[in-house]
Amino acid sequence: MDLNRRDLLRLLGVAGLGAAGGGILSGCSTATAVAPVRSGAASLGLWTHDPGYASYFTQAATDAAVVGGSAWTFGVDVTSVAPADIVSRLVTQAVAQRPLPDLAGLVIDQFPRVMRAGIAENLFVDLTALTAPLGDRLLKTQPYTVDGKVYALESDNSISVMFYRADLFDELGIPADVGTWEELLEIGAEVAADTGQAIGMVANGDNGSIVNGFTQLLLQRGGNLYDAEGNLAVLSDEAVEVLELMAEGVRTGAFVALADPYGGAAAAALKGSRLVATVMPNWYEVYGLQANAPDQEGLWRARTIPRFAGGGHVASTMGGTAFAVLKDQPLTDAATDFLHRSYLTEEGQLARYFAGAYMPTLVDLYDAPEFQEITDPYLGGQRVFEVFSAAAADMPLFYQSAGASVLRDSLGGPVLRAITGQVGAEEALRAGVRTYERQVQP
Repeated sequence: MDLNRRDLLRLLGVAGLGAAGGGILSGCSTATAVAPVRSGAASLGLWTHDPGYASYFTQAATDAAVVGGSAWTFGVDVTSVAPADIVSRLVTQAVAQRPLPDLAGLVIDQFPRVMRAGIAENLFVDLTALTAPLGDRLLKTQPYTVDGKVYALESDNSISVMFYRADLFDELGIPADVGTWEELLEIGAEVAADTGQAIGMVANGDNGSIVNGFTQLLLQRGGNLYDAEGNLAVLSDEAVEVLELMAEGVRTGAFVALADPYGGAAAAALKGSRLVATVMPNWYEVYGLQANAPDQEGLWRARTIPRFAGGGHVASTMGGTAFAVLKDQPLTDAATDFLHRSYLTEEGQLARYFAGAYMPTLVDLYDAPEFQEITDPYLGGQRVFEVFSAAAADMPLFYQSAGASVLRDSLGGPVLRAITGQVGAEEALRAGVRTYERQVQP
């Protein structure tokens, strides 16, 4: 079919996953003339940004514990694609009726690009028949749900806990079991005044980092950016409370403001022992702590997050990557079977953790002996799943909507101004919502 430049830009841009998108894709079926492969050899095309996923899927394809008994014999052909390019390339390939992969990894903040006007429905297999029987056992399906249907499966539960320097907590007299954020913030203010050290960090760089940090605490407090129906929910008492707490932490020095939680400033704060605790997801241990402070092995520990006095959870979440199956391909059935075996079975989740430390999304596995007996040398030999089990049992839900990228950019500046004390928390949130609503039709 013919597609002019304007239509293509509309489809790929922020506003472009709009009314025209579903119609264009539905008129460009991804089906081919090749009959579906019902059994036998299945060399699956995989698009991902992360070599860790490439490695896991390649191993799983020949792991009898994972794929034994399947009607297909699997292989995996990996193509590396930048996170922001995967959705764009999927859409342009579908529109041009060019070859598509069988499986695609979608970073969580990119998924909203397919949530509007039938994009997900036209590109991906509805996986609800696989996820529904698992019920509440399966965590983190909400961010990848459109109109009640699940279109991608999360790779890592991305459980946010508090990492802290046990040696410095002892030295500074900070109780490792402090019960609430309010108590910890008071202690942190005293520590900052005495030593200049911080018990937490907030981002003050790009909009993504700023809003991610705010959202992580908002989810823990029991708030959300959107509700289950995709309606904007960020203007709430919980959001005001979280922003006020973050601003108070920065004002007193209990929280250190860093441009990038993963970059040079964060590395310097960790290496110099200026940052003695931080709330971050499980993967931050490897990509943040171990990467930047390998010499501090044995000094760090993990615990659940102190509660807010007003309620909420002892855990949160941030980040993630989910895999979707492309529909109407010769190997669609094979890819669906492979994803089910490697992501939704106990054997697959065990293999995934031991291949790349990807946290299970089946909540009952956290109490399985295979996990409970794991000790972490970097965390001083701690049995980390005692912490992660308690956290997984109290995970907040996280909802997304098609306008999530607009919301991120609309909130970034106002949230930063609130954190730095330039405006009040409620005023900042209202300003962000006004900017968002000018760009996104209800």
